[in-house]
Amino acid sequence: MGNSFGQLFRVTTFGESHGGGVGVVVDGCPPRLELKEADIQQDLDRRRPGQSKITTPRQESDQCEILSGVFEGQTLGTPIAILVRNKDARSQDYDEMALKYRPSHADATYDAKYGIRNWQGGGRSSARETIGRVAAGAIAKKILTQSAGVEIVAYVKSIQDLSAEVDPETVTLEKVESNIVRCPDPVMAEKMIARIDQIRREQDSLGGVVECVVRRAPKGLGEPVFDKLEADLAKAMLSLPATKGFEIGSGFGGALLTGSQHNDEFYQEGAEWRTRTNRSGGVQGGISNGEPILFRVAFKPTATIGKEQKTVSREGEETTLAAKGRHDPCVLPRAVPMVEAMTALVLCDHLLRFQAQCKTL
Repeated sequence: MGNSFGQLFRVTTFGESHGGGVGVVVDGCPPRLELKEADIQQDLDRRRPGQSKITTPRQESDQCEILSGVFEGQTLGTPIAILVRNKDARSQDYDEMALKYRPSHADATYDAKYGIRNWQGGGRSSARETIGRVAAGAIAKKILTQSAGVEIVAYVKSIQDLSAEVDPETVTLEKVESNIVRCPDPVMAEKMIARIDQIRREQDSLGGVVECVVRRAPKGLGEPVFDKLEADLAKAMLSLPATKGFEIGSGFGGALLTGSQHNDEFYQEGAEWRTRTNRSGGVQGGISNGEPILFRVAFKPTATIGKEQKTVSREGEETTLAAKGRHDPCVLPRAVPMVEAMTALVLCDHLLRFQAQCKTL
C-alpha cells in the first residue's frame, strides 16, 4: 500500500534501511531498450552515502544487480527487478531509538499507524528507500532521451539563506557535478560546503532548495483533471524523504503579480507556437507546452541529529535523546539525483500514456 508509483511505467520499491537490501520492480518498460547495470550504477553512485565530508559517513558501494527483465543486454518488456544489498548497517547505533521517538522523524507516526516499526535505521522511512527510485529513474531517463531527447538537470539552488545564481537554460550536469554540494555556482558552492561542514561539527543539520529544469519535453504531456503534469510532479517530489514544499514556474511569487504581468504571451516560430516568457514553468492547464519545465523542491533539515532534544518514549514518558548513528548534516547534495529520478518517472509515465492515448511523437 503506497509503495508503487505510476500507471503505464509503474515502479514498486521494497526493502528497509538495515535489512538485507533495497530495490525496485519496474513494470511497463518497453522491450528492446538497451540496458546494463552500468547505466543504472551511474546515478546510484551520485546518490550513495560516504561521498564526501558533508554527507553521511556510512560506506555503501550500492552496487546494483539486475535480477530479471533483461536478456542479452536488452529489456524484454517484462518486469525488471533490481536489487542493492546493504553491507554497512550498524543497527546497534539505534538501540536507544527503539524506545524513544526522534523529533520530526517518522518514528512516532509509524508506531501510531502500524503499532510496530523497524527502528533500525528508520526502516522504510529511511532515505535508503530511494535507491529503488533512482535505479528506476535511470531506466526512465534512457527512454525519455531516446524517444524525445528530453534532458533533466537538477541542482542545489540554496542551503539555508545561501542562494546560488544559476541560469536554468544553460546549466549543465558537468557544472552540477563539479563540486561536492552539487551547486553549479562555484563561489556559492564553497560557502555552502563551509556552512554544512560547520553545522556537522555542531551535530546539527540544515535544509535548502533543489531546483530542476527539464529541457525538450514535448508538448502534450499531462492529463486533466486529477493527473495534471504539475500535480503528478508535486506528488512525486513530496513523496521524497524530508520534502516540505513544491513550486513550479513563478510559484508563490506569481501570487504577487497581476494577470497581465504573469501571462506568457504567444508568438509563432516557424511551424510551432512558443511563449515569450515562461512564468508557467512549462506547464499550462496541467499539460506541457514545450517550454522548459522548471520547479523547486524544499527540503527540511535532517531530523536525526546529535544534539540533545526533548522527546517521549514509547511508554509515554518524557525524556531526552541525542541520536547516534551516521546521518547527513544536509540532505540536499544527495537529493539532487533523487529529484531527477522522480522527474524522469513522472515524465516517462506520461510520455507512454500520451503515445497510447493520442499519437506517436
